[in-house]
Amino acid sequence: MIHPTTVIHPDAKIEKNVEIGPWTIIGPHVEIGENTWIGPHVVIRSHTKIGPNNKIYQFSSIGEDPQDLTYKGEPTWLIMGEGNTVREFCTLHRGTPSGRQATHIGNHNLFMAYTHIAHDCKIANNTIFINNAALAGHVSVEDFAIVGSFSAVHQLCRIGAHSFIARATMVSKDVLPFTLISGYDATTYGLNTRGLKRRGFSDATISTLKKAYNIIFRQGNTVDQAIDQLRLLVETCPEVNCLISALQDSERGIVR
Repeated sequence: MIHPTTVIHPDAKIEKNVEIGPWTIIGPHVEIGENTWIGPHVVIRSHTKIGPNNKIYQFSSIGEDPQDLTYKGEPTWLIMGEGNTVREFCTLHRGTPSGRQATHIGNHNLFMAYTHIAHDCKIANNTIFINNAALAGHVSVEDFAIVGSFSAVHQLCRIGAHSFIARATMVSKDVLPFTLISGYDATTYGLNTRGLKRRGFSDATISTLKKAYNIIFRQGNTVDQAIDQLRLLVETCPEVNCLISALQDSERGIVR
């Protein structure tokens, strides 16, 4: 059902079984996938593709112009997969021509109230952003990461899979997969052990990841030395490859 007060641009494409609440505005070049629910007073500005089975709550702003001073009105995109939940007052912005050309959001993510996702971010799957979490531009967030309330992530940072960023943490470097981060000046405090257990990681895998953590953070190794030692663990624990890749690909350095 589409409420009669909804304003839909003639260029927008709305698939079947979509529900749109009162006073919502759907702009040009917007595609809404089937079985998506959009509440009242939502603005989906333009150049936005939203997949099926998403829920977008009231007063959210989706696909708005990027807050980048170099942006001059070019047609950039926001692309969202399926099964995402966007709660009240969230802001999800499109990409920039000098970046990825688009902001990408995967599947089954939860954006709690007042979350901000800036231009050119890339969000994977099954992530959680707790109230008032904020990402600057060009941030990448991998599967099952959790960003705590009132936390902020500096532009161009990478947030590793299965990591946990505690509330009110200021992140200015890359967060390694599987780790627990906290503090105004972000510090790594160990593995996200509770999260790994909840997601079915075996005791043996967690034990090996703890060895990997100690190699990186507790033994005084350089990055190259740590990578050499981590490779010895891969045969019995393939998940260590995620840590190796994160160390090799990091451009901003890692949170320690």
